[in-house]
Amino acid sequence: MAILHPSPPSVPKGLLALLACGSGLLIGLGSTPLPVGAQSQLLESVKQNPARAQALCTQLRSFNAQGLSATSPQAVAQIARQENLSPMDAEVLTTYVVGLHCPDVR
Repeated sequence: MAILHPSPPSVPKGLLALLACGSGLLIGLGSTPLPVGAQSQLLESVKQNPARAQALCTQLRSFNAQGLSATSPQAVAQIARQENLSPMDAEVLTTYVVGLHCPDVR
C-alpha cells in the first residue's frame, strides 16, 4: 500500500525568487537603522506604483546587460543615489522589486 503525501501548495514564481534572496533581505531588514514603518513605506511605494517598479526593472536589466548584478555595489550605489536611500535600503528595495516585478533580473 502506497502512502500518499499531499502536494505542497503552489508558490508564485516571484515569491520564490524573493525567498531565494531571503536571507539577505531578512538580515537587511533586521539591521537597518530605519524603523520598520519606514521600510514598509519604501516597499509600499513601489508596490502601489507599478510604473516606478517597472522603471527600476528597466534600469536593473541595463545593469545586467553591462555584466553587473542588480545587487552589485555599483548598482546598489546608483539606486541609493537616485532614490536618496542608504545602500542597505537600496539593496532591500532592489531585492523586493526583482522578486515581485522582474524575476528575470539577476
